Amino acid sequence: MLVLLPPSEGKTPPRRGGRSLDLVSLSSPGLTPVREKVLDALQEVSSRDDAVRVLGVGASLADEVARNTRLRDAPTAPARRVYTGVLYAAAGLDRLTPTGRARAAESVRIVSGLWGAVSPEDHIPAYRLSMGTDLPGIGPLASVWRGPLGVELDARADGELVIDCRSAAYLAAWHPPRSADWVTVRVEREVDGVRSVVSHHAKHTRGVLTRHLLTRRGKAPVDAASLARVAGELVGHELLAVELGPAGRGARTLSLVVA
Repeated sequence: MLVLLPPSEGKTPPRRGGRSLDLVSLSSPGLTPVREKVLDALQEVSSRDDAVRVLGVGASLADEVARNTRLRDAPTAPARRVYTGVLYAAAGLDRLTPTGRARAAESVRIVSGLWGAVSPEDHIPAYRLSMGTDLPGIGPLASVWRGPLGVELDARADGELVIDCRSAAYLAAWHPPRSADWVTVRVEREVDGVRSVVSHHAKHTRGVLTRHLLTRRGKAPVDAASLARVAGELVGHELLAVELGPAGRGARTLSLVVA
């Protein structure tokens, strides 16, 4: 089982005194050369007068953009503490038992515009960078990461169930190989018998599914059908229904229906 998550836009800065960034210590060490290049480019762009515009954020986030210029010396913490927001609040990666944390370290990868992919246990600083950014000196980040992520993750996903909770920008950075049982997670709201795809609540529901996969007793799902059965355990509590789309080329879709 491989669970793919997007990073959160909001991040909690680690406390002062934490160890500084060590790119070599991060998981997926084959990504280090690209991480170095993206980090250098981000620091340079973030020092420019037009940094907020180039990075596509509002003026209210100028302080966070300025913090990008100090990332190499900034304090770090495990990614499970740095990433916050709706999905991560529901997933509770920082509230797992030691057994759950070990399972998450093995099974969860957070796809990032800056790091490529990290484990919840990787120590990172808080930063501001979206995968949808066309970074000067580097180019569109989804394109930059596509090849390196393939080299690093294709073998990990080979023959595995890949549970994909990423948003569209992060999906563009890497597709699992055909040998993987790839399932994307879609959240729909049902009101008076009419369904519609939701976005904000989708983050919460994907987080709920992630936590359930990491904390439930029993064997982890090994294919799309067993994933649907495991998700079905949430029906009557968090969900109204679970539906697995038909197999075909590319990913299957697991629809989680909420009220």
